[in-house]
Amino acid sequence: MNISVHVHRHRPQPLLPPAILLRESWREGKKTKKRTVANLSTLPLEQVELMRRVLKGEPLLPAAHALEIERSRPHGHVAAVLGTARRLGLEDLLATRASRERTLSLAMICARVLAPRSKLATARSFDPRTAEDTLGEELGVGAADADELYGALDWLLAHQATIEAKLAKRHLAEGSLVLVDVTSTYFEGRSCPLARLGYNRDGKKDRPQIVFALLTDAEGRPVAVQVFEGNTADPKTLASQIEKLREHFGLSRLVLVGDRGLLTEARLREEVRPAGLDWITALRAPQIQALLRSGDLQLSLFDERDLAQITSPEFPGERLIACKNPLLAEERARKREDLLQATERELEKIAAATRRPKRALRGKERIALRVGRVVGRFKMGKHFLLEIAEDAFGYARNAAHIQQEAALDGIYVIRTSVSEERLGSEATVAAYKSLSGVERAFRTLKGLDLQVRPIHHRLETRVRAHVFLCMLAYYLEWQLRRSLAPLLFQDEQPAAGARRRASVVQPAQRSQAADRKAERRLTAEGGPVHSFRSLLRDLATLSRNRVKLAGVGFDQLTAPTALQQRAFQSLGVTAAGAPVSSHTAPAA
Repeated sequence: MNISVHVHRHRPQPLLPPAILLRESWREGKKTKKRTVANLSTLPLEQVELMRRVLKGEPLLPAAHALEIERSRPHGHVAAVLGTARRLGLEDLLATRASRERTLSLAMICARVLAPRSKLATARSFDPRTAEDTLGEELGVGAADADELYGALDWLLAHQATIEAKLAKRHLAEGSLVLVDVTSTYFEGRSCPLARLGYNRDGKKDRPQIVFALLTDAEGRPVAVQVFEGNTADPKTLASQIEKLREHFGLSRLVLVGDRGLLTEARLREEVRPAGLDWITALRAPQIQALLRSGDLQLSLFDERDLAQITSPEFPGERLIACKNPLLAEERARKREDLLQATERELEKIAAATRRPKRALRGKERIALRVGRVVGRFKMGKHFLLEIAEDAFGYARNAAHIQQEAALDGIYVIRTSVSEERLGSEATVAAYKSLSGVERAFRTLKGLDLQVRPIHHRLETRVRAHVFLCMLAYYLEWQLRRSLAPLLFQDEQPAAGARRRASVVQPAQRSQAADRKAERRLTAEGGPVHSFRSLLRDLATLSRNRVKLAGVGFDQLTAPTALQQRAFQSLGVTAAGAPVSSHTAPAA
């Protein structure tokens, strides 16, 4: 049986178009029979020719003209991060004039958010031959080596003062709150002048470190950062921050918010007051005990309320706001008891060593050395009475001292120079507790998100530039998290959560929407809730494909999923990475 296309011409009427018929033929014995299956005369000639080729068994396209995907690279996460950077005007923030250094700096900031890694690995990620995503192509970086990135770091450091002044103009104003805090991070190597042994917050006591201070606005959005030698005490960093606010940013009426370890009595007296700045901080435990002994602070104040404003002649012209958090009191009591019991177990081992019949522990110095290691480890020496002799050791709890400390469990006192007319008691407590925004910044900078540590740079200028680069990356990530909050486990309605608690002293509460999102693991639209990193990974599945068809190459994006489209909509960018001009973004 054979099916073919035949052209039948009308002999008597040559002006008529030929009839195109689809015919079937077969043999019966010695005879060939035919019949018409369909009349194709009304079809375009291109379709008739296509049908003829199909019936002959030819492919629809010759092998040389087949569709070919030459390369596929992750793109969606680049579109989200770079598009947000452009919507924030990050390029103009770095410099108003385009340059190779500005492009590389922006590329390194975005790369830090996408996948933090060494400068060498970052340079390789931009190279078109080895690129893992489309960031280098989007910015036109081309082939860049590590030395070129180091040069861009030097350029970025030279522009730090200008960039920070632009950030301050965006996010700070006269009379606004400025959060300030200090942290440290460990260092690899010992050749950098900034690397010093000091109070290590990372538990790396054998590693040198650097110290850096961060200034943010009231919401925790970073504005400026400064690096110090690793053995610099926190209060010693304050003078340079005040100078930066007053001289570089031109702000004279601000409210500094800092913890009790930074805004000490000496710093307030010698630096903050002379600068004409207001402040909000907290009292240390000995100062609170002194208030209790003098009668200025009475525990009966907390019988009905967990917050009370008091005065004391020891703090003239200041407001003291005493707070008591019952949950914090329970936690401190539990922790103290656990540490007391752990200390007793170790001290008992020492006492038993002095009583054993063979090779007993002897000598005051040897016994004291072991006791010192135990009390230094658990920081509970103040709560024990110790008796050390040449051949004996005894210990007991100092019940009076423990009871004295327990009386203040859960109590803290906010100290401020701001008048009550300007900032009420609850607003003052809330302002002090907003320091959690800076602590969140430190966790992001030092954690898996941006990985400011470990630091491998040797030159002092490169270390400073590296920390500044990470701060700018956090500035970008802060806005990304804010815009993407409806898709993340992050609470997109913090004000609603604050209204759920009866008092500002109580622990922070999530909004009801955030509770539902955490319980169901679903967004309001019914989609999956993500962490920031898992959402970036999901966005990365939207790829840019290099397609070749009929010898012609072109780029084609995969179609975004509903989740990806929702993310781009929240960020105000397109899947291609262009900002949407009509998008109303949160305050940048």
